[in-house]
Amino acid sequence: MEIILLEKIENLGAMGDKVIVSPGYGRNYLVPQGKAKAATAENIAEFEARRAELEQAAAEALAAAEARRDQIDGKTVEIVAKAGDEGKLFGSIGTADIADAIKATGVEIERNEIRLPEGAFRQVGEYDVVLHLHTDVDATIKLVVRAE
Repeated sequence: MEIILLEKIENLGAMGDKVIVSPGYGRNYLVPQGKAKAATAENIAEFEARRAELEQAAAEALAAAEARRDQIDGKTVEIVAKAGDEGKLFGSIGTADIADAIKATGVEIERNEIRLPEGAFRQVGEYDVVLHLHTDVDATIKLVVRAE
């Protein structure tokens, strides 16, 4: 399925690129989310007419993500959880817990913006957590997990 991208998509292309994707990915995800349209002549003409508007919206989203990065990059967030004698947590600290702790500092963040490539934290300690705020903007915070 050939589509035209309406915004930059990681590992796929930039705004305005014509790319070929699997039909399910295009039909079930990209088109309903408003991230792409089928690459027909009418849709390409409509995209070219709206290109300036879409580029302006993309620039505003990037500026907002950079502002959020400046607010949070390098901050330390602390979470207190129940733990055993050896520092092993009863349960784990996941993206929802981290998002709640960051929101308590006054910065709005969604849990899908938090990247935990090694999974949830199950030990007491200090960890670096990457926040993926935009396709081009990442921030890093220090997460301190303490025993209760």
